Amino acid sequence: MLDRLFRNRLFPARLTAYAHCDLPCGVYDPAQARIEAESVKACMEKYHASDDQEFRARAISIKEERSHLVKEHLWVLWTDYFKPPHFEKYPQLNELFNQATKLAGAGGTKGSLDPAVADELLGKIDDIAGIFWETKKA
Repeated sequence: MLDRLFRNRLFPARLTAYAHCDLPCGVYDPAQARIEAESVKACMEKYHASDDQEFRARAISIKEERSHLVKEHLWVLWTDYFKPPHFEKYPQLNELFNQATKLAGAGGTKGSLDPAVADELLGKIDDIAGIFWETKKA
């Protein structure tokens, strides 16, 4: 017990939380995924426009980080916003999310430098956004 007390004083526990949204705040928007996907595409284009190897390496690193953020934003919509009635009304929704998250993954923008792949991802995000905004009208 003294050992634990001593460790807690020297190395106090840190609380780190990452989420949107464990508390149902109701603030959801596919625009977050789209902004990150636009950044992914821009990194790809800047990569191809440069001959500087250090710059290109940074562009790849940022592209991969942003691709992961696209997936996280999509997952939040998929798992937190959309409910069973949405999936019943829009039976293509699960497949759209599956395709979009794969396009943001290693087999898509995370592992590719082709801006056409980013355009395909942006198209899927737009399809999801269309359904999202339809559900907001109801």
